[in-house]
Amino acid sequence: MARDIEQLSELATLVASARDAMSDEIVTRLSSAFSEGITLLDRLTRNRGLMRLLQVLDRPESQYLLMSMADAISAMSRDLAKTPPAKGGLVNLLMLANHPGTQEGLRSLSLLGQHWSASLRELHRRGG
Repeated sequence: MARDIEQLSELATLVASARDAMSDEIVTRLSSAFSEGITLLDRLTRNRGLMRLLQVLDRPESQYLLMSMADAISAMSRDLAKTPPAKGGLVNLLMLANHPGTQEGLRSLSLLGQHWSASLRELHRRGG
């Protein structure tokens, strides 16, 4: 019982200290930040495109894509730091085109463009 009273006393002291530390400016800033946060959350949840994106990103295949993209960005950064700048020119461009990674990258972008444009056309056809 004495321990419980001591804990309540410590809690009361903590609350009193927090209340004393809360100046009008801090209260105003906190309420403003909370209000802006609620407004932002409201805007985000009313954005159908963002909600759709979040649903798609929750799928396992999207998670794999995002994880592999993160790994690829990291590896690309390391590789770019180790290699000299590209020399340019048509011959070097043709040599780059022979790399399997270049062909896979172009294929990935081509598939993205194909599905993206088909989806966009369908959305416009249905009116949103």
